[in-house]
Amino acid sequence: MDKKYILVVDDDPDLVETLAMMLESKGCEVGRAYDGIEGEESIKERRPDLVILDIMMPRKDGYVLCAEMKADEKTMDIPVVLLTAVGEAVPTTSYTHADGMATEADDYIAKPIDTEGLWEVVSALL
Repeated sequence: MDKKYILVVDDDPDLVETLAMMLESKGCEVGRAYDGIEGEESIKERRPDLVILDIMMPRKDGYVLCAEMKADEKTMDIPVVLLTAVGEAVPTTSYTHADGMATEADDYIAKPIDTEGLWEVVSALL
């Protein structure tokens, strides 16, 4: 497999670094963004082979960025893996299960993240 470029978008810097280290150890190149706006800008600067995208973030959430990517001919074919703690947060936030079902994300990983499980998903999508 060629060296793949994966963009990790999450507002938790520690999680971004943890995932980046795991992906780099698997031979991937990793971009980092810390909210949906930064993620969107990063995608425009360099097209990733895959995006790992948190849902609950400031400025632009993962549902919105994923929907925008999937609606744009330039980015609609980029696989998106959503990271979600939404399942347990639904009762206390404005996020709903319907929001998640409405996106065209390629897969979902629940937080806390099992990095080996995430790698299995990522490698299958690449």
